[in-house]
Amino acid sequence: MSDVGPDTQRRAKSGGLLAKLHKYAYFSTFIYACIIALLATPYIQRHVIYQHAIRIPWGAQFDLPEKYGLAPGKTSNIKLTTSDNVTIGAWFVLAEPVYQARRATASSALEQPSLETVQQALQTRPTVLYLHGQAATRAAPLRVQHYATFSSRLGVNVLVIDYRGFGDSEGTPTEDGLTEDAKAAWRWVIENGAKPEDVILVGHSLGTGVTSRLATWLAREGVKPRGVALLAPFTSLASVVETYDIGGFPILQPLQSFAFGRRLIKKLVRHEFNTLSVINDINVPLFIAHSQNDMDIPHAHSRTLLDILLDPLLPSAPVSLPATPDAILSSEDYATFIEVQKQRRVARSELVRKVEVPTFGTIEEFDGSAGKVVYVETYWGAHNNVGLQEGVQDVLARTFGLDFY
Repeated sequence: MSDVGPDTQRRAKSGGLLAKLHKYAYFSTFIYACIIALLATPYIQRHVIYQHAIRIPWGAQFDLPEKYGLAPGKTSNIKLTTSDNVTIGAWFVLAEPVYQARRATASSALEQPSLETVQQALQTRPTVLYLHGQAATRAAPLRVQHYATFSSRLGVNVLVIDYRGFGDSEGTPTEDGLTEDAKAAWRWVIENGAKPEDVILVGHSLGTGVTSRLATWLAREGVKPRGVALLAPFTSLASVVETYDIGGFPILQPLQSFAFGRRLIKKLVRHEFNTLSVINDINVPLFIAHSQNDMDIPHAHSRTLLDILLDPLLPSAPVSLPATPDAILSSEDYATFIEVQKQRRVARSELVRKVEVPTFGTIEEFDGSAGKVVYVETYWGAHNNVGLQEGVQDVLARTFGLDFY
């Protein structure tokens, strides 16, 4: 008969369970620290952010755009050279009116447009400079749908590039590198006959960060394109990374529970694409579109950008809320704060013209310091299809005066 009583056995089992839980906690913490360390290394972080190694469609034949759905003789496969001597791949898609005129006069099967045809198209129709998001290539199906619909429904030419490290382009992606790629695309359209006022900069997802950097560079140069369109933009890459998940698990969420962790995240992210800090420097009309069911980049990012654009037009706030929970406003400051916020809400309602379309979403518009600002918030479209919504395209066409019809 055992001399060990029931209480002793229970304590032994409890101690064994606690030991296992402690080991599991130590092991999980170690694994988590390793994951954070890996994400902080430049090589891993670059691949996580740009995902340029995912070259969908695999083994793409970029010199055969017809294989991916574009009409025969409508698209030219070209190479651009950046200021830092990197060669990048691109497609130039003719505007539908130019293509149909060419098709009507052709006596034989159309070949890819010649440089002369491209130059004529640039001189006669507006052109969209399209800067795509992370991963895949310019031949990806959803991207091809964008070029095809922009060309046909908006009547514009489309120049789309694959950034360095993407598709058949040389080099390795970096924030400055992608900006140089966008500058090379801009120079190419201008050198081949386009006027700045006939070029619209359109960015999607990661491409909105590149587009914002290109637009602010042009503003510093005193150059004005026709406008800038941001589809599913973000405020900054650091803000997106904060909610980044792996297999549905928000990998950085534990770090955000304390101030040191939040500072660490911002310090470890080496690629900023901080659109929030530069959006007020854009010197041309601005169009933003975002869907409410975007699971990759919440539409709150676009709302924040809109607030920043509106802020200079609203009454200034002499008193702001304390930055830390332990600070307390005086009763006079609090009363002033409440009154100013009321004034700002009234001023905003007077400035912003809002239309609700029950089956589509909302359209908000106001006159910003650099021209018209239009924000479309759709019910549908998720992350990748917001630019394919015909309602979005119609508002974009109206915003930038694309009188195709």
